[in-house]
Amino acid sequence: MSRYGKFDDFCRDTGNSWSTLPVCYLFAQAPTRNGGGWEGGCTLQGFPVGGGNRLHNLGSIILCGIAILTTFFLLWRSERKKAAVGRREMQLFLIGYIIISICEIFTIGGFPLNDSVRLAFVAVHIAAIVATTWILMLNGLVGYQLLDDGTPISIGLLLISAIILFVGTGYIALDTGFSWTGYWDDTLSLPNQAYALYTLYQLVPLVFLFIFFCLESFLVLRVLGERKPMLYLLGAALLFAIGQVFQYVISVHICTGTSGKINGGLFETLFTLLSVVMIWVFWSSITEDDWPMPTVAGSGTYT
Repeated sequence: MSRYGKFDDFCRDTGNSWSTLPVCYLFAQAPTRNGGGWEGGCTLQGFPVGGGNRLHNLGSIILCGIAILTTFFLLWRSERKKAAVGRREMQLFLIGYIIISICEIFTIGGFPLNDSVRLAFVAVHIAAIVATTWILMLNGLVGYQLLDDGTPISIGLLLISAIILFVGTGYIALDTGFSWTGYWDDTLSLPNQAYALYTLYQLVPLVFLFIFFCLESFLVLRVLGERKPMLYLLGAALLFAIGQVFQYVISVHICTGTSGKINGGLFETLFTLLSVVMIWVFWSSITEDDWPMPTVAGSGTYT
């Protein structure tokens, strides 16, 4: 708990001055603030592209492009499903993931940008992660039909709450990065102890994901009485966890072994994409047109 809120070690081990954690670009040690990086670790060098510029995370840029195309395909497939409880809610989650992937190209991808523009993308990136995981958590409630899915009130409540989280998180990130009010300036120097950003960026999304997993597990096992969809849900959770291990544990070792050409951020992007696809497959499997419905003797089938 003594390390709660501190980002210095994370930023050092995930690429140093070119970290694959977007939040690191808000602090004084980052190149966006004319800093020289965090002492130690391994600097993500990437590949030169001419003119003195480098793409520090080319692999993630390519994978983000693939993720965007894949997600558009899933949006199209969702629209074509005839029986799809929570279609619009799932599509909102996919749109959120597209926004995250676009931001990732210009933040941790190391795409050559003006520092101020990169900081703006960082703020949107962090806010989109929080809002998108919130949307996913609410997707876990859709199957319980507390409100009719796809209705204006259902979509409206989801969007309004997500926008509130997006704006609040985005403002904290922007104020930290640009020092508008100076309120967060004590987080800029070592050990970069930013309680608000740490809670919103590191902890809150995990809580949302855990609640989503619990809600969907109960729905599948106790309400639907099925087991097969749990394989997809467990697969999504496992893939996401593997991505986080690459990001936070293995990253510095990959960076050192490749002389800074790549690190674990590349694999985190890949496994997150696979996890999102598996979430969609899980959702699709419990909204199939021919889903077997329970029967009651003498009363036919439920509709």
